[in-house]
Amino acid sequence: MSRRLWHILTGALVPAWLFLTLVAVLIHRFLPVAPWLMVHLLLLGAVSSAILIWSQHFADTLLRRQAIGGRTSLGARLAAHTIGAILVITGIVGGWWPVVLAGGILVGGNALAHAAILLAQSRGALPARFAPLVRYYMAAGVALALGVTAGVLMARTDEGEPFERLFIAHIGLNLLGWVGLTVVGTVALLWPTVLHARVQSTRAAARGTLTVFIAGLILLGAGCLADLRLVTALGVAVYLVGLGLVLVEVVRLGRASPAVTFAGWSLGAALAWFVLCVLGFGLLVALASSWVGAADRLEQLVPVFAVGLAAQILLGALSYLLPVVLGGGPRVAKATARELDRGGLFRVIVTNLGLVLYLLPVTSPVKVALSLLVVGTLASFLVHMTRAMKVNRRLRADAVPPVPGRPGPAETTPPPRRTGAVLAATAALLLSVTGGVALDPAAVGLAGAAASVPSTGHTTTVNVVMKNTRFTPDTVRVPVGDTLVLRLSNADHMVHNLVLENGVVSGSVAPGTATTIDVGVVGADIDGWCSIAGHKLLGMVLDVVAVGAPAPRTADGAAKGQGAMDHSSPGAPSAAEDLDLMKAPAASFAARDATLQPAPAGTVHTLTMTVKNVETEVSPGVRQTLWTYNGTAPGPTLHGRVGDVFDITFVNDGTMDHSIDFHAGALAADKPMRSIRPGESLSYRFTATRSGIWLYHCSTMPMSVHIANGMFGAVIIDPPGLAAVDKEYVLVQSELYLGAQGGEADSDRVVTQKPDLVVFNGYANQYTSRPLTARAGEKVRVWVLDAGPNVGSSFHVVGGQFDTVFAEGDYLLRDGGSTGTGGSQVLDLGVAQGGFVELSFPEAGHYPFVSHIMSDAEKGARGVFTVLP
Repeated sequence: MSRRLWHILTGALVPAWLFLTLVAVLIHRFLPVAPWLMVHLLLLGAVSSAILIWSQHFADTLLRRQAIGGRTSLGARLAAHTIGAILVITGIVGGWWPVVLAGGILVGGNALAHAAILLAQSRGALPARFAPLVRYYMAAGVALALGVTAGVLMARTDEGEPFERLFIAHIGLNLLGWVGLTVVGTVALLWPTVLHARVQSTRAAARGTLTVFIAGLILLGAGCLADLRLVTALGVAVYLVGLGLVLVEVVRLGRASPAVTFAGWSLGAALAWFVLCVLGFGLLVALASSWVGAADRLEQLVPVFAVGLAAQILLGALSYLLPVVLGGGPRVAKATARELDRGGLFRVIVTNLGLVLYLLPVTSPVKVALSLLVVGTLASFLVHMTRAMKVNRRLRADAVPPVPGRPGPAETTPPPRRTGAVLAATAALLLSVTGGVALDPAAVGLAGAAASVPSTGHTTTVNVVMKNTRFTPDTVRVPVGDTLVLRLSNADHMVHNLVLENGVVSGSVAPGTATTIDVGVVGADIDGWCSIAGHKLLGMVLDVVAVGAPAPRTADGAAKGQGAMDHSSPGAPSAAEDLDLMKAPAASFAARDATLQPAPAGTVHTLTMTVKNVETEVSPGVRQTLWTYNGTAPGPTLHGRVGDVFDITFVNDGTMDHSIDFHAGALAADKPMRSIRPGESLSYRFTATRSGIWLYHCSTMPMSVHIANGMFGAVIIDPPGLAAVDKEYVLVQSELYLGAQGGEADSDRVVTQKPDLVVFNGYANQYTSRPLTARAGEKVRVWVLDAGPNVGSSFHVVGGQFDTVFAEGDYLLRDGGSTGTGGSQVLDLGVAQGGFVELSFPEAGHYPFVSHIMSDAEKGARGVFTVLP
């Protein structure tokens, strides 16, 4: 096999992994463990394959000696790594730990073999000036083996501090060790080569530099192993010292010979992100209050490392090396490189400035728009690479020597116009940000206010802090006629805003940020509140008192303030006015399938739970915007057995902070049940150790509003020895407190605990028009869960008698009890309680089922069993 063909075949691995990464990004909403999958397709797949290929290539060049086994040896290592990576990814996605273990052993063992082959190759080589750089690749291989070991152990460890310490070691050894050391060892010579700068020596090859990096990694790992978080932070600091020694030389070369190609710009930007990510790593570990807090923040740093450093270093290196590998002589190589440089400055600006904007406290729609722009820009490299390979093949086939004095094909394309590239990149970023803001116009806060009193010309400025779901101060006194300016700072852990009844809106204020709003000339008292659902309910209200203004009068002539204060927001009338519980749904209406699906095979169940805001019909003609898990309320029903493990990836694609709390798992709430911001995700792994039907719900305050607006669902864990039945259904009772038509729940009505609707499976009376079915004599099991948030249930089947009743983990009645003739008429449940009943219908006909709290049945908590002969 020719050298050129060999490099093309082995190099195809990297684009293949990049393509899979792009596919995963585009369809991530439909994939299990999507954030983990996207990162590992890039880092474990594309980047690691590139490291194996090019570290061996550079070692051969620096040592001037072939490795043991030559191409056959490298081919075997690439095959082993690829198979191992596929096994790891398959095992994690499928929840099969033995498969993860097998893949981890293959990847880690292959990394050690790679390091051993490089060691043997270097021992037999003649002394060379830059030969010490190969040691970076050896150390990187050892780091990968240790990092993979930590990752495999993580897959077998429950959430908690041991898991978080393994997670931090896994990140440090893989990103700073495997990727970072390889980057340092490669860039030491690749950077001056790309810049066409001459170097006689490099700091990275000097005695002691690699030792600093290794010492830092040892301290990092030891701190995680010994439960000494500051030792881990010290290790990162030592590593940063080594990185600084190397990058001082990189900056000097860059200033002397500025980059003029995509490869140079991309490598330079990647190294800048490298420093920032390592610095961030150390600060987050050192300043966190616990391992859990450190891991939480580091989890958000990994995508920045993957895009800012790994992706850009990979694409920059490929842009320079691909023309060299494809060959064809200087003319062909130059034409190939020019294809890879097309739009290079535009791509680098969009990628890096887009990443910076993404990290700012912008709204979720803006983040989505920016992420799509950055990913699309990075993915365009595959198009440029394909074009470059076609140009190379065509020019090699033509093989026409250049005519003296006449420009060849490589010289006919004019040099890139940098001003145009900068303007185009700026326009693309502005378009993305504008599009995101258009989806969330409240974020701009451009509303103004005026008063019908003469202005004094004086401005009163007040600093207001938002913390613990309160405004401090919560009363602002301003002389009538003054212009009021409020400086809002958010010292809370969640997003807040301020809405004033005169129409002024602050827009969303992210944690740790501040904004200033001009209220206008104040002529009367003004009520204000945070409009994030439920926050006003928790007391997040602000009163602007106009000192010297007459008290406003109500419609009955009483002065405002003589009765209870009214902080309700103005708006459309409640959708309750459109309620007609006697009205049948449209003919096209499809009821939620109440059939309980069998528990999946296997003992590990992997699922992604994504928060989505969905406008849906909850009763004929009545629509509400619900916050849902995976698009439905109730969310998906999880089904398993005692001892099963549930591996959940929770993704917040909503517009405010949300969380998830699984009652079926017993574990500390600190990390898995924490609230996360829009665009964030977390992992939640629990073992079902006890049977029953368990509630899961959002636990972000005010919890009552989040549950009332659709954030709940059921987990069913079969009791051991549960007998098979002919039909098995699940009904989740909940309440709706209707806001405006198409709007969200009315948080003020939630407080009254007087719901507008009480429903089974999210829709009033849906099973009266679309009955559940059974046959006479069949054994039917009905699981019932009361999700609340306020009202209990008393489940009853009219005309039926229960011979088995199971509630809150135990049988109250089983097969007619001790006499065999006992029966039950209701399953009585408090909020968040559940159980099941079993019955057989004696004859064909219709058997209504209700909550026997009859006023609730009349609000929609009823349905029908249609029993056939």
